[in-house]
Formats: sequence, C-alpha cells, structure tokens
Amino acid sequence: MENKQDGMNYAPKGKPQPVVKENEFYIAAMHLDHGHIYGMCNGLTEAGATLKWVYDPDPKRAEAFQKAFPQVQIAESEEQVLSDPEVKLVCGAAVTSERYALGLRVMEAGKDYFTDKAPLTTLEQLQAAKDMVAKTGRKYMVYYGERIHVEAAVYAGYLIDQGLIGRPIHVDGFGPHRLGAPSSRPDWFFVKEKYGGILCDIGSHQIEQFLYYCKEKDADVVYSQVANYDHPDHPELEDFGDVTLVGENGTTAHLRLDWFTPDGLSTWGDGRTFILGTEGYIELRKYVNVGTGDGSSNHVYLVNKEGEQHFEVTGQVGYPYFGDLILDCINRTENAMTQEHAFKAAELCVRAEMQAKRIV
Repeated sequence: MENKQDGMNYAPKGKPQPVVKENEFYIAAMHLDHGHIYGMCNGLTEAGATLKWVYDPDPKRAEAFQKAFPQVQIAESEEQVLSDPEVKLVCGAAVTSERYALGLRVMEAGKDYFTDKAPLTTLEQLQAAKDMVAKTGRKYMVYYGERIHVEAAVYAGYLIDQGLIGRPIHVDGFGPHRLGAPSSRPDWFFVKEKYGGILCDIGSHQIEQFLYYCKEKDADVVYSQVANYDHPDHPELEDFGDVTLVGENGTTAHLRLDWFTPDGLSTWGDGRTFILGTEGYIELRKYVNVGTGDGSSNHVYLVNKEGEQHFEVTGQVGYPYFGDLILDCINRTENAMTQEHAFKAAELCVRAEMQAKRIV
C-alpha cells in the first residue's frame, strides 16, 4: 500500500521495531473509509502489535484489508470487536465527521482509540471526546502521519531537541496534495460537513507539527482563508487554504494547503517544512527531491553556526511513535503524544476552519 502517487492510500512501511512479543498486544481496525488505516496498522504491527480483527460495513473493504494483513479475522459486527476483552486498541479511519462517535463507542467499551486525522470536525465533538476520556481514562490518539510517519520529520525533532537551531520560533508548513480524478474519491470527501474543510482535514498535520516543533501547548488563529479556485463541479470542496498562528510563547507559523499537485510530480505531494530557530534553521523535503529523478525522499537540511549539512534519512530513523503508543497503552503513560497535545491540534484545526474567510 506504499503508493507514492496516491496520498489517500499512502501507507509507509518501515523496519520492524517490536516493543512487545507476538500475541501480547492485540489491536483491531474498524471503518476503513480512508486508506490511512493501512499506514496506521503497518506502524503498529511493525512495533509488535497483533492485528486480530477488522470490521467494515462494506465486506469488500474488509476483504481487501485482509489481503494486506492475512492474519486478521473479519468480524461480523462492530460489537464483535468491542466485546473482545483481548483487544486493547482500536484503529479507525471513518468518515471524518463520524470519527469522534466511533471513538466514544470504543472508549465506552474500555478500549483505547487511535483515529486517522482529522480526529473530529466540530468543537461539540471535541468536548464529547474530552468528556469520554475523563469518564473512562481511555486514550483518544490521532494519526498525524506527516510527522509521526515521516522519517525526515522525526529526525527534525531530534535535531531540535539537541539544540542545534537554538529555540524554534517559526514554522512554514506546506502540504500540497494530489486530488487525482475526483471520481476516485468517495462522495463524502466533497461534503464540507463530513470532511471538515481543508484546514481541518490536511491542515491538521501542519498545525500539529507547529505545536510539536515549537513546543507550544496553545495558540491563537490570527487569520485563515480558504478557496475553491478550480473545482466548480464540487462547490463544497476547498482546494486551497492557509492559516497563520501565534503560540502562547510567541512562536509563529504560516501553513499552506492545496489540492493542486501536478500530474508530473513523482509523488502525491511535495510536502515541505521550514523550521526557523534563533541559531539556525531546518528544511524538510519529505517525499521528493524535485528535479533529481532519483526517487529519494526524507531529505533534511540543517544550517547553523557549524555550517551546512544535508541528511537523507530514509531507513535510518524509523517510526518510534507506534512503539511508544503501544507502551503508553500498556503502562498508561504519555510518551508517544499527550492527550492534551492531540486535542489541542484538533481544536485549532476546527477554529481555523470556523474563522476562515472564503476567498472564492
């Protein structure tokens, strides 16, 4: 499923780095409306999780999933999964507006929840999720894949933690995606109420990265705007959006999203991140090094007082988030990501969308 042309079904594979033994930590997958479910389950099984069940109302989707993960059993119902005491974590990639409700059912059943991004689409959904976390003590974790499942992005975090650019003060994030043939997308993808808008949807990756790299716990949306420049047949699609944020510690971000990746690009989007610090800067070219034709990815550029450095880190870093998440579920710790952070990124995505000016 590591399809570099198709962002909706892009599912990175890494080197197995198990933190538990086989049959020690059981997970399940449900509601496979977005292809990210494959990447989520790749990451967890590479970290040692045992994938026991898959359920989807569409049997064909469940069967396709089973071909990718032959060990999984197809459940006859959601209840069959939720009533299984062996299952500790449920992964879901439902329609975006329905992800919170699935999470409530999972947590009510006494299991932790790992959802595709964006994890929700309204502030009311956010409050319901927070209330259920408080009630049950379960986790509502989020697959912010453009950081946690990209080795260049993971490596940038290591460089920042070593103080190699001083204090991070600004992030420029660019998240262009390829739409492809609109007919290849599900109907819900074009309904604003269901997908949440571009700043909520693919903007969630960028907002989460800003909070993470600049070590911010909160931020204000200074301005945000969205547009539909070139898709009149889908009037509720936002094919462009950008947002500016200011963190509570004074750091800033400008983040741009669009659905205009040209067909000639060798991957689904030229995702890039620039992180400015007081003593240097980092540039990430996550998925492609444009114009080289070498098929490489995960390029990290570091400039500081020591000089200029370039690292290509594919296969060098791995994806520690998934092992950390498994251990967090077992030990009730928060090393992979805090619940506060996961919810704050989600909240800011919703607020950015609520405040957005429609340009065209």
